[in-house]
Amino acid sequence: MNSDKHVEDFIPKGAASFKIDYDGPPKDFYFLLLPKLTMLAFSAAVEPLRIANQVAKKELYRWFTMTEDGRPVVCSNFVTITPDSALKPIPKEAYSFVCSGIEPAVAASQKTTNWLNRQRAFGAPVGGICTGAFALAKAGLLRDRTFTLHWENQPSFMEYFPQLEPTSNLYENDGDLITCGGGNAATDMMLHLIEADHGRDLAIVIADMCIHSRSFENTAPQKSAISVVLGCRNQRLIKAIKFMESNLEDPESMLAVAFHVDTSVRQLERLFKQYVQATPNQFYYELRLSRAYALLSETNMSVSDISVAAGFTSPDQFSKRFKKKYGKSPHEFRKTWGHKHK
Repeated sequence: MNSDKHVEDFIPKGAASFKIDYDGPPKDFYFLLLPKLTMLAFSAAVEPLRIANQVAKKELYRWFTMTEDGRPVVCSNFVTITPDSALKPIPKEAYSFVCSGIEPAVAASQKTTNWLNRQRAFGAPVGGICTGAFALAKAGLLRDRTFTLHWENQPSFMEYFPQLEPTSNLYENDGDLITCGGGNAATDMMLHLIEADHGRDLAIVIADMCIHSRSFENTAPQKSAISVVLGCRNQRLIKAIKFMESNLEDPESMLAVAFHVDTSVRQLERLFKQYVQATPNQFYYELRLSRAYALLSETNMSVSDISVAAGFTSPDQFSKRFKKKYGKSPHEFRKTWGHKHK
């Protein structure tokens, strides 16, 4: 890509067409690409803009890419993207989205957060794609706002920013703050913006061009329902698992879990054995170990603090359980795969 894009660069040829009665100026989108960004989420945000222009046969949108220093950036899948420019002032009516991915806590420098603050000071709309909310939080832009980020990174996000709580929704549009959970949720977010600009019919055509089954509600969850994952719709089992998930740091007894779902401990054990092929306690440990795995991977919390956050009574107990499941102690795991300091 180069920084001198022309109109023809934004209107590719295509067979499909859709008449749009609009002769105003195009809307500009700037994507700030951070190291190890998720390429799927970035592409899913850009492609609806490209298709909108293609089917309308006119320049409805323009898009530009930036990195902090203007140098190429390597995505999480090791593909390299050459940006249009380094960080620079952009029109206050333009959208700017931070695109991030893995290791989001260390992806944004002070230069990025300063730039984001300048954008907001000018009243410009800003947003985050996938884990872009980490950079927005560092810049202090998420206080008292509704936002989201990829479900995998939410536990570590809340450890870094305990005063902030993301939603589990596909995307959030809180006025001049727009965020999404990454992946194909970026497409739903952009379709929402395009529909606001040019109507639902165009958004439907674009979704069809993407062969994308659109969610018309931002409140659709990012993850599959527990009933889908388990292959059953037993409401007591689903309620028990949700109760466990909401009490990882301070685990409840099986008696408390059974009481919460209005059944006996023995019946609870039968349900888990039938549908999960594990005891309730075993399943609870799996949930807590998964939380610990995420915190080891995404934060610089001490192993001792992680053991507490995952509800273990001691670091020794945590270490033994973790090594049995993952083949390495927490310390060994972190040396190999864990969070890297910068």
